[in-house]
Amino acid sequence: MKASVIGLGKLGSCLAVCLAYKGIETIGLDVNRSFVDAINAGKAPVSEPDLQERLAESKKLLAATTEYEDIINKSDITFLVTPTPSEADGHFSDRYLQDALKLLAAALKKSAKEYHLFVVTSTVSPGTTDANLVPLIGKHSGRKLNQGFGVCYSPEFIALGSVIRDFLNPDLLLIGESDRRAGDLLAEIYKITCENKPQVSRMSIISAEITKISLNAYITMKISFANTLASICQDVQGADIDDISHALGADKRISPYYIRGGLAYGGPCFPRDNRAFATFAGKYGHQAILAQATDKVNHAQVHHLIDLVFNNLPTDKTVSVFGLAYKLNTPVIEESASVKLIEELLGRKVRITVFDPLSEENARKAFGDKVEYAGSIEECLSASACWIFALAYPELKSLGEKNVTRNPTVIIDCWRSIDPAQFGKKIKYIALGKAKP
Repeated sequence: MKASVIGLGKLGSCLAVCLAYKGIETIGLDVNRSFVDAINAGKAPVSEPDLQERLAESKKLLAATTEYEDIINKSDITFLVTPTPSEADGHFSDRYLQDALKLLAAALKKSAKEYHLFVVTSTVSPGTTDANLVPLIGKHSGRKLNQGFGVCYSPEFIALGSVIRDFLNPDLLLIGESDRRAGDLLAEIYKITCENKPQVSRMSIISAEITKISLNAYITMKISFANTLASICQDVQGADIDDISHALGADKRISPYYIRGGLAYGGPCFPRDNRAFATFAGKYGHQAILAQATDKVNHAQVHHLIDLVFNNLPTDKTVSVFGLAYKLNTPVIEESASVKLIEELLGRKVRITVFDPLSEENARKAFGDKVEYAGSIEECLSASACWIFALAYPELKSLGEKNVTRNPTVIIDCWRSIDPAQFGKKIKYIALGKAKP
């Protein structure tokens, strides 16, 4: 089989590269010409660990185009990884999926091939594929579902910063299929690409759509519980969120993942998927109380950090922030707790120096010259007597008393990533989830 990928952004480029890396001839398409040119030149169009290395190893089997007819003529299965932005009511818009599928279906109508499989990997609101996308393909291709074309809904469960690893070693493969033929074809592709043996869950398309947003909504509940627990521990003498969460995670009913306690969750998926779950439930007359509470807790966690900072501002109202992205190893600042903190600080006339090389370009787009951008950790920290460690970068381990130039210096450690003893007696150390000694 030959594969194609529509959308060569943060996820699509990684999917295309992984398919080619595992020996599948692949063609990608994007309306952004620079992404297409980058792929054809053997250069990663986005920043993601291991992407450039895997691209270099697979470029003989990978090409990119802007022509939809090339996609239909040169592949048997097409993965659609287009944006599905959130609407004001919480639902996901499928307009970009529809735009792409109209052109793909029109190209299929001209084709003499007997069958083509379309795989929607973008997150959609439950019911979207059957109600909107399948009829659209049928209308513009002149073909019937499960005869001239098949459809699967198969979202990936990946995280920015580990996309390549997650694609090749998934915990779960979710396949919502229009019929067994479509599901079998997709399962065969996954057998080739997976380096492990994940659980394969095959079901109806609507069930798969519900599974996707349900999984993310559940994870956000777990994160918010851990963050609530961390906030409580901070006010209980002798309490330590790390000791507690480590013990909780040992119980197989809970597991150790996403129960660490720290900053509010952010990024392009968790916040909007949780809100979409509540909207989906409301559509059928149900109130998703847990999802709504999770969203409130997440906002409260940001304000908890804001209060900590304002209660410990130095007299010159300056702050140093290390870490701007919503998580490690990604430049993405969307819904980042650091960004929300900075916005609040700017509104109160606080002077801010930031450092995060991966996300600096995105930060400059968001803040312009409203904040100062340091060229190193040391430069960032020397600018203020209030340090906020928003991400647990390994570089923090190399810091110590030599970096403390002001007495006192307040350190707010959001992930408990340093040993305060290494910083001497000039600091006031505040760790989220740990009471003051």
